[in-house]
Amino acid sequence: MNDIEQFLQNNVFAVAGASANRAKYGNKVVRAYKQNSRTVHPLNPQMPEIEGLPAFASVADLPDDVNAISVVTPPTVTLQIVREALRRNIKNIWMQPGAEHPEAIRLAVDAGANVIADGSCVLVALGYRENSQ
Repeated sequence: MNDIEQFLQNNVFAVAGASANRAKYGNKVVRAYKQNSRTVHPLNPQMPEIEGLPAFASVADLPDDVNAISVVTPPTVTLQIVREALRRNIKNIWMQPGAEHPEAIRLAVDAGANVIADGSCVLVALGYRENSQ
């Protein structure tokens, strides 16, 4: 099984950098999980709700059943998100294109996490459709 297949085998996902703005990738990733009937938790400290789902302020606030996280943040924020995810023992981390941070990748790999940070896009892997809910 490759890294992407292993990531998508999980049941509950979080999206760091989730956005209420439907034009932003942080929103599209949330919708991609919803389109595929996956449980998804948006992560945004400034939003109470995104796409009808309660948003969480930090990785520490996520439900205990989250076992995979998509990161759609600037690289400096990615580093913080990865550190928090590893503290929570979230070992499936997908850094969307543009979110990659070299130290975050190294930390996650060193911790034995399944890391996707090679330019692969979760929207492609999930077959995201723009005009669908």
